[in-house]
Amino acid sequence: MYSLQFLKMQNFSVKKTLNSAQKLALPCFARTFERTKKLKSMNYLNLDKTKITKTAQELNILLADYHVYYQKLRNFHWNVVGKNFFDLHIKFEEMYDDAKLKIDEIAERILTLRFQPVSNFSDYLEKSNLKESSSTIDDVQMVKTLLNDHGTIIQQMRKVIEKADAAGDEGTIDLIGSYIADLEKTSWMLDAWSMKTNDTHPTA
Repeated sequence: MYSLQFLKMQNFSVKKTLNSAQKLALPCFARTFERTKKLKSMNYLNLDKTKITKTAQELNILLADYHVYYQKLRNFHWNVVGKNFFDLHIKFEEMYDDAKLKIDEIAERILTLRFQPVSNFSDYLEKSNLKESSSTIDDVQMVKTLLNDHGTIIQQMRKVIEKADAAGDEGTIDLIGSYIADLEKTSWMLDAWSMKTNDTHPTA
């Protein structure tokens, strides 16, 4: 229970003429004041809570996308067959190792913004922009599926950056911007694998 003396120390203007009901209400005001102080002390990022809520929501969708994407890469790594087995088996492992790191970083970024990351696979399937894939498709279709997923993931990353930019959240922008560059490069490599030897790129 907070006393009148405590409130005076916190620069509250307390008059001696307060009636009994007003005096009873003073401890409630004091607790509200203390909670406000704690909230202010936790806002070490100096970001607008309302705006970064939207960023965290988009990050959670991206987290869901990456979980579905990661499991799809494991699926393709295990089940690819044919003359391209060695190349794609190794490449898919490299890609899912990278995805695993990004999953952790995205979740930790959400926590840094002081929100809870989505943590159940049922929620990932519900929130994700991606769909699960069959284990029996051929190697060419696997690569085509991943390229399509990359386009969807990059689109979601741009949504994150848009919300982060509106909130002045440079940390999220920097993190996700680097992810876009990484995924674009991987997409170029997969696309090059899909091309015929006599195919060429247009002149810039």
